[in-house]
Amino acid sequence: MSRKRGFTLLEMIVATALMSISVVGLLSLLSGTLANAARIKQYDRAAMLARTKMNELLVLAPLPLGQPLAGQWDESTGWTARAEPFERPPGPGSATVLLVRINLEVWWKADDRRKSVTLEGFRQVFLPPEGQR
Repeated sequence: MSRKRGFTLLEMIVATALMSISVVGLLSLLSGTLANAARIKQYDRAAMLARTKMNELLVLAPLPLGQPLAGQWDESTGWTARAEPFERPPGPGSATVLLVRINLEVWWKADDRRKSVTLEGFRQVFLPPEGQR
C-alpha cells in the first residue's frame, strides 16, 4: 500500500493563519516607519530653514536689540527671532563690544498642530563710545 504524500487541510489552515499574522505585523511596522520618515523629513526641513535664517541674522548689519523679528516662508512655515544683550563688558571704554544672543524659532503646521525648532546663536556688536551713542 502506498502512502499519499501532501498536506492536510488543517496544516494548510494553520500555515495560512501564521502567514497572515506575520504579514499584518510587517505591514503595521512599515506604516509606522513611513510616518516616522515623514516626521523626520519635516524636522530636517525646519532645521535647514533655521540654519539659513540664523546665518542671515548673524550677518545682518543693524540688528535691532530687544525687538521681535518675524517672517514667513509660506502659509504653513514661518519664523520668529529676538536679539538680546548677553554679556556687556564691565568697565567703560572708548568703544565697547557687546555680545548678543539671538534666539530663533522656526515653526510649521503639521497634523493641525504647530511644531517648532529653536536655535540660539551669538554675535558681537561693536558699540560707539559713550559720547557718540
